[in-house]
Amino acid sequence: MRIDSIEVYGYDLSYRHGEYVMSGGRSSEKQSSTVVRIVTDEGIEGWGECAPLAGSYLPSHTEGIHASLSCLAPLLVGLDPRNTGLVNLVMNRHLRGQYGAKSAIDIACWDVLGRSCGLPVSNLLGGLVAEDFPLYVAVPLGSDQDMVAFVKERMLEGTRTFQLKVGNQPQDDIRRIQAVLAAVGDEGTVIADANGGWDVLDARMVIAAVQYSDVIIEQPCVETRSCALVQQGSRRPLVLDESIVTVGDLAEGHLTAGAHAVNIKLGRVGGLTAARVMRDTAIGLGMKVTLEDTWGGDLTSAAVSHLAASTNPASLLSASFFNDWTNEHIAGYEPRSRNGRGSAPTAPGLGIQVDPEALGAPLFVVRSSQS
Repeated sequence: MRIDSIEVYGYDLSYRHGEYVMSGGRSSEKQSSTVVRIVTDEGIEGWGECAPLAGSYLPSHTEGIHASLSCLAPLLVGLDPRNTGLVNLVMNRHLRGQYGAKSAIDIACWDVLGRSCGLPVSNLLGGLVAEDFPLYVAVPLGSDQDMVAFVKERMLEGTRTFQLKVGNQPQDDIRRIQAVLAAVGDEGTVIADANGGWDVLDARMVIAAVQYSDVIIEQPCVETRSCALVQQGSRRPLVLDESIVTVGDLAEGHLTAGAHAVNIKLGRVGGLTAARVMRDTAIGLGMKVTLEDTWGGDLTSAAVSHLAASTNPASLLSASFFNDWTNEHIAGYEPRSRNGRGSAPTAPGLGIQVDPEALGAPLFVVRSSQS
């Protein structure tokens, strides 16, 4: 089997709840997503997706993903997409970084692999060990009253894990955390995620004020070394996210910052192949994992679902289904969450069927010279 063509599509994903707000004044009502379709000479196709959450979150943006795919696609046509190791070797040999573009291709290759052997991707990532798993919902940064109202609405939908956006003025963030903790009570888990928005002093002030509360702190500062300074003397568990891109970063975060968990985003690390290695390494170090992506729709949710379903439930903090957060659906709003929990599709590959008409015409297509 070989890759006969690679098609690249684009579409917008609007936020279901209006405006998505994070620290540092970063906000958005919609994001651009890039979809990759791999078609093989045997007629089997695979789909992948990457939505980078604009260029202010990570050093990745839509235009860069498109440019990277235009460079990578000609190198991959003719390769066997089932050989994900070789595909990643070729991508990494010819282009450093650019993990968002590589993620979309890698996910599509796993989809082809699963479809070709008649197995869901979760079986190929280690086997189905979780019939379902907890999903978290991000709470956009706002007033403590608005954030509490948002949490209460999601609790009625069954959600019990909340990623609370913080990272601005310490006293405001302290009020936000305390108000949401009071609203959730003993019924759920609250993670205060600064997205690197605090400096060391502000982070220490917030953590000192909530150190006896039942809250988890995520990525307080931009760099791991600053997070390590914040963690000194802290009583709260620490999750690292944006500063962890490679397995080496993960080891540094565990050893120097004392991180108890890591948030693994497919588009940040390069897809399912890299995410599986990072997941297994983290669990081997005794850490918990959150599994998700930077943004996305049905395709992203499906890819995340298979990684989560093949993860030891005792080591999984939570996952996310971005198609619950967004309005547009290109695969029939599948997979679908149920009462705050997700599960992986059981059909071969990613287990969902993309409607090409929902995407429109491709942005560009790279074909084999033999096509």
